[in-house]
Amino acid sequence: MKLLLHLCCGPCTLYPVAALRAEGIEPHGFFHNPNIHPFREFKRRLGALREVSAKTGLAVEADKEYGLEQYLRQVVFHEAERCRLCYRMRLAATARKARELGAEAFSTTLLYSRYQKHELIRRVAEEVAAHHGVPFYYRDFRGGWQEGIDMAVALDIYRQPYCGCIYSEQERYDKKCRRNAVGD
Repeated sequence: MKLLLHLCCGPCTLYPVAALRAEGIEPHGFFHNPNIHPFREFKRRLGALREVSAKTGLAVEADKEYGLEQYLRQVVFHEAERCRLCYRMRLAATARKARELGAEAFSTTLLYSRYQKHELIRRVAEEVAAHHGVPFYYRDFRGGWQEGIDMAVALDIYRQPYCGCIYSEQERYDKKCRRNAVGD
């Protein structure tokens, strides 16, 4: 099967690619993540993905355009729906790319993370698949969570401390502030 795999970052790529290869599927990677903020984090994640590509032999195509403006235009004033909008933005681009490349299906490494909204990702991906006429290949990669972490550590791949968007970055700092306030 010719599968286009949306890649959210380097560490989250490792286990899904290994699992797909174990199934006899050699995925082609596609990095499209206009949600990542700030720019230096975007560049750092793209660099980590290039390392993963070099170390695993995974073919990767990357949208190197920093799309924060596009992301914010979709999400501002709709923050309660930000994850759904973000998933749709990234998965629609992946489905379009899959159709362009003649892929038989597409999937995403977002399905690896324990922190993502798994059922929402699946729902959005199936809607996008129907709209773009490219099947969505569903696979729950969360069972390999620790294995993927171990692989990233062994390969010395940068592991980011938050989802990537400006809102998740704020939530990360808000949690730190609350923890610090308890200790005061």
